[in-house]
Amino acid sequence: MKIYLMTDLEGVAGVLDFDNWCIPKARYYETAKKLLTLEVNAAVEGFMKSGAKEIIVADGHGWGGINPELLNPRVKLMRGWPAGFPFLLDKSYDAVAWVGQHAKAGTEYAHIAHTQAFEYVDLSVNGISIGEFGQFAMCAGELGIPAIFASGDEAFTKEAKALVPGIKTVSVKTGTTPGKGDDLTDSMYGKRNLSAVHLHPVKARELIKKGAFQAVKNIKKKRSGKIISLDQPFERTAIFRTGSGSTQVISRESHQNSIAALLNLPFQKVSRENAVQLFKTPGEKI
Repeated sequence: MKIYLMTDLEGVAGVLDFDNWCIPKARYYETAKKLLTLEVNAAVEGFMKSGAKEIIVADGHGWGGINPELLNPRVKLMRGWPAGFPFLLDKSYDAVAWVGQHAKAGTEYAHIAHTQAFEYVDLSVNGISIGEFGQFAMCAGELGIPAIFASGDEAFTKEAKALVPGIKTVSVKTGTTPGKGDDLTDSMYGKRNLSAVHLHPVKARELIKKGAFQAVKNIKKKRSGKIISLDQPFERTAIFRTGSGSTQVISRESHQNSIAALLNLPFQKVSRENAVQLFKTPGEKI
């Protein structure tokens, strides 16, 4: 079995906030990378103990989140995707998985929730609200590749299970901030969802190892491995925050037959007021 393992930094146990942990030159950035890499290694151990033969680890954090020297030597590390989505994923893979993933923008009780950046209010494809997990899971589904495992904060695991029923998830921390924060500016939203209760990193890694092991067992027994399938054509709608807070901009694009191609299209942003005239169909709310 060949597994594509996508990673991110914000959904790791012990990564406490964004400014001090997730960006270069932050005081705990290298520690955060170590914590993520060790969670990845735990997942790799579980996958391989359960029968996986090849694992490609994709470093999906914007500035980088993997420490190559600490990474399990049995895996290969991937960084850089010149063609964009689906990030070099192809039909040679048997499954996709996630470690360190965070919830999508606007999620209640999430930790460091966002979609790509803090400027997003929401992103949807064919009316289904998704974040970074959902985008890649949909690309995998387009290739016929099942999503089998995901770890991150509790709100993210609920998001993953709602989108991919049967996926094995592991929660490593729980956000404590209520509400969505849709009316905030991007800078204000980036400071909003920073409170959480974390598992000890060692305990988190134990659970990730067990969960990854079970995820491979489940797919072998055909108990999981749901593939997201949407009807063509595909339409993406995005709502963005602006510096003034209450003012928002909207973008809507479509592609006839490819979700990956749709996600690679540039955003054609217009004000929310203009969007009502440009995009609205009878009975639709924008």
